[in-house]
This record gives sequence, C-alpha cells and structure tokens, in this order.
Amino acid sequence: MPAVKISVAEARKIAALAHLEFTDAEYEEFAGHLSDILSYVEKLEMLDVSGVSPTSHLLESGEALRDDEERPSLPENEALSSAPEPGEGHFKVPRVIG
Repeated sequence: MPAVKISVAEARKIAALAHLEFTDAEYEEFAGHLSDILSYVEKLEMLDVSGVSPTSHLLESGEALRDDEERPSLPENEALSSAPEPGEGHFKVPRVIG
C-alpha cells in the first residue's frame, strides 16, 4: 500500500488540469498510479546524496558535442523526391489544427 494516498477527487482535479477525461474506474486507477509515483518519490528523498555533486548533464561538458560547422545540405529536389505529396519547394502535410 502506498504511503502517499491520492484520493479519487484529487485525481479528478489533476486530470482536469491536464485536460484528461476518464471513466469512474479509470479515475480510481489514475489515483492509484499517482499514489505509487509519489510514494516512489518519497523513497528517493530518503537517499543520501550528500557526496554526489549536482549536474545538469550526464556527460562531461562538451564531451558529446561536435563543432558547429557549415555543411552543404541535401538538394531540395532530392529531399522532396520521397514525399508522398510534395508542394513547390516544400512538404505538404495533413492539417492538424482546425
């Protein structure tokens, strides 16, 4: 049983903030998942990380980065050659915003 318990009412509020809608059974499940996540975070907070220095990247600075050099790009006709429906100098894609 998770140490942190999220109620179904709280799960409904969180879902509404995220613009999600569920069935009653799914809200129950959602509340359980949220409770499990918060319980796991509680466990992580108990870890002693005093000897670990803070980082913003997993790799040493610049280790995985390459120099930013100008290079020739793919010719337009070649890039558009595999498009299912190319436009004049551009890719045509389905409309996604009404």
